[in-house]
Amino acid sequence: MRVGAFELYEPIPELKDPCVLATLWPWIDVNNVGSLTLSEVETQFDAKELGRLVKPGHFFDFTRYRPTLYYEEGIRKLRVPNVALRYAKRAKGKDLIFLRLLEPHALSEFYVDSVLKVLSFLKAKRYCLLGSMYDAVPHTKPLIVNGGAIGAETENEFKKTGAQRSSYEGPTSIVTLITQKGPELGMETIWFILSLPQYVSLEEDYVGKVRLMEILNLLYNIPMNDEDFKKALKQRELIDQKAERTPELKGLLPQLETLYELRVRERGGARSGKASSEIEEILWRISGKDFGKA
Repeated sequence: MRVGAFELYEPIPELKDPCVLATLWPWIDVNNVGSLTLSEVETQFDAKELGRLVKPGHFFDFTRYRPTLYYEEGIRKLRVPNVALRYAKRAKGKDLIFLRLLEPHALSEFYVDSVLKVLSFLKAKRYCLLGSMYDAVPHTKPLIVNGGAIGAETENEFKKTGAQRSSYEGPTSIVTLITQKGPELGMETIWFILSLPQYVSLEEDYVGKVRLMEILNLLYNIPMNDEDFKKALKQRELIDQKAERTPELKGLLPQLETLYELRVRERGGARSGKASSEIEEILWRISGKDFGKA
C-alpha cells in the first residue's frame, strides 16, 4: 500500500496507541547514541519491518550516503540507503513504531509531509525523537539532556524526566518540522537530545545509551540491559585514563565542570553557561584523540 512516499507491506498491523521512537542521522546522532538505543529496543521486542521509501533517491544524495556492497550466500548484492519503518506489539503498554530518519538532501518538504502522512495513517499518538550532539561539557558529570515537548501528556512526561528545556537558536534540520506539525495531526511530540563531551569520539557510546534508556524505561517501561552499565563504566574508566595523560584536557576540565554547574543550576538549556572561544578552540584541538577506545 502506498502512503505518501512510503510503501507499506500488507496486511497492515493494528497497533495499540503506537508511540514512535525516532532518530535522525547524521545531524543528531553523535557517537551513534540514538541508533544504539533504537537497536536495543527493536531487539528486545522483536521488531518487524512495516515499510520503506519507494524511491529513496528522490530525497538522498548517494554520493553522501553511499550504497554498500555485500555478499549473501555467495551472491553479490547492493544495499541502498533508505528509511524503513518497523513496529513491535507489546502485551502491556503502547505498541512501538521505529523510525530511523536520514537527513534529506532534496524534496525536503515532501519528505517531511510523507513521514507525517504515514505516521498519521498508522494512528501514531506520540512521536519521540532521541539523539545526541557535541557540547562543551565534561565527561566527569552526569550527561545533560536537553529537549522539549508539544502536547499536554508529553509536557507532563518531559517534566517527569528532569530534562532541561532547550533554548537553542540557530541552524537546525528540516526534519524538525515533524515535531512542530505532528500536534496538528493529533500526534503529540517530545524530544530528548544528549549533550556529549566534544572531545570524546566513539563508534558506540554506552554512557549515552544508558542515559537514553533510562528515559525510555521511566516513560514507557522499556527494560534496560545490565551489560550496558558494565560497558559504560569501562568506557568512562578509559576516558579518565586518557584524560589524565592529556595535559590540555586535564587543565581544562575544572573550567568545563564550572560551566556545567552553572547550566544545571540555572537550568537554562544550551545557552546557559556558554563556553568561551578559547575553551572551544582547545576542545576542537583535542577532539579525535580516541578517548574511550581501548
